[in-house]
Amino acid sequence: MTNPHGSKTLNARFVADAGRRAALEAEAQRLPSLVVGSGAASNAVMLGSGYFNPLSGFMNLAEATSVAEKMALPSGVAWPVPVVNLVPRDKVTPEIRKAKRIALRDPNVAGNPVLAVMDVAAIEDVSPEQLSFLIERTFRTTDPKHPGVADFTAAGNVLISGPIEVLNFSYFPAEFPDTFRTAGQIREEITKRGWKKVVAFQTRNPMHRAHEELCKMAMEATGADGLVIHMVLGRLKPGDIPAGVRDASIRKMAELYFKPGSVMIAGYGFDMMYAGPREAVLHSIIRQNAGCSYLIVGRDHAGVGTYYGPFDAQSIFDELPPGALEIEIFKADHTAWSKKVGRVVMMRDHPDHKPEDYINLSGTKVRELLAAGQPLPPEFARPEVAAILMKHYQEEAKK
Repeated sequence: MTNPHGSKTLNARFVADAGRRAALEAEAQRLPSLVVGSGAASNAVMLGSGYFNPLSGFMNLAEATSVAEKMALPSGVAWPVPVVNLVPRDKVTPEIRKAKRIALRDPNVAGNPVLAVMDVAAIEDVSPEQLSFLIERTFRTTDPKHPGVADFTAAGNVLISGPIEVLNFSYFPAEFPDTFRTAGQIREEITKRGWKKVVAFQTRNPMHRAHEELCKMAMEATGADGLVIHMVLGRLKPGDIPAGVRDASIRKMAELYFKPGSVMIAGYGFDMMYAGPREAVLHSIIRQNAGCSYLIVGRDHAGVGTYYGPFDAQSIFDELPPGALEIEIFKADHTAWSKKVGRVVMMRDHPDHKPEDYINLSGTKVRELLAAGQPLPPEFARPEVAAILMKHYQEEAKK
């Protein structure tokens, strides 16, 4: 099992001691409070879960700038994206500006309960030029049509930094009780199963036949004992399939088409950034903190639209200094069913193939077929998985 990133032990910011947590909850009712944005709330959940080890809280402007510029914290520890609590200037009241501690409230739960208590280390106004620098370096674009750029831009222009103590994991345990897991819980399960080498597969989508076979290829190539299918449970862009539907389809696939006991299905509470290469590095750190040995990084990993080259999310790892990460990357090509050889293959292994030699449907075509109640080719999707997706799209079509 890999060590946590940047430390020997996991620095999860969730307050596990019930007595301490109750005292903090009582204190929070007396503190100035701030309803944070969804991105900051998901960052708090990730800090609480141990996935953002070794961070202890939200970055200040110097730290965020260092990360954006060098892909490293001022200490030299590799880190690819700013983890910040940006808020609109009009929400930073005089009371908050004078406070040494504040309560961070959850924007995604009714009543905005307290999510974390924060020691305020600094409150800094961020200029348009500074914000643009953070965005351009993180996303490689400042195009407001990019969903991650849009969210980061809308978050605000005041940065409140400092360590936090997390009191709960927002809505994730209640909505996904069988799936939401912290980094520590995954580590415990890996140990319980006796796995030594573990492959992680990141997904924000249902898994089609090509994804299934890619995971099996990676396990065979690395000699892994097990596979962690680790899905994003937080906010996605419009049009992405809801987490509950993805969860059900992935569980059905694992149940029927993988060796019993070889797959762990888990999820984490993060809002996708769609930051392509930089987010691929973040995904690797998340999985290293969960104890995984390898992360599959495929074509256009964590990308959106045409903002990134198909393999930018792989080549970025070559920019990191040796030893920056303990986890290893399994670099995958696009996979699809080959009509010539009668199985799923990586396209780079078959240079003799033409596009028409593959069964490879666009996302638009898949949605059209499912909404119309038409089956997907069995070479593209397992029928049991397709049935779950078809039900979802047909219900959506009726709305």
